[in-house]
Amino acid sequence: MSRKSVAANRLCSYFATRIRQNQRCLSTTSSALHQSSPSPSKSSSPEDIGDDAVRMTDNCVQRLKELHASEASMGEKMLRLSVEAGGCSGFQYAFSLDDKVNSDDRIFENDGVKLVVDKISHDFVKGATVDYVEELIRSAFVVATNPSAVGGCSCKSSFMVKQ
Repeated sequence: MSRKSVAANRLCSYFATRIRQNQRCLSTTSSALHQSSPSPSKSSSPEDIGDDAVRMTDNCVQRLKELHASEASMGEKMLRLSVEAGGCSGFQYAFSLDDKVNSDDRIFENDGVKLVVDKISHDFVKGATVDYVEELIRSAFVVATNPSAVGGCSCKSSFMVKQ
């Protein structure tokens, strides 16, 4: 194996371990609450979302619709939000466009566009709101509010979790 490959494997293992450790810190809710939550692959409309749902602003929905309309290759791609260890505050948000749904994913739908969050990341972003912002230096999807975060950097790409 090359040095880069070994380093990448070590980093992936380290980040996965850190995410699992912090997920345990956040899982203070009772098992009854988890049993009453909707199934992981169920789509949520604005009418049936609960306090743990991840919401999308109108700007976010509009930008995803624009992307679908402008690129034929978009097809049925959804916005995927995941949480990774790293960033200047301990954890960072990662956004990507994805057309696959895994068995542990939660799907949130608003006006025909979908946001996908995996189970582990969902524990870090329950009740969060995803926005699309356009600034002079960048245009990006961001997590505008996150009740699971106690702090973060000014660019809103990384955060610290509540203990």
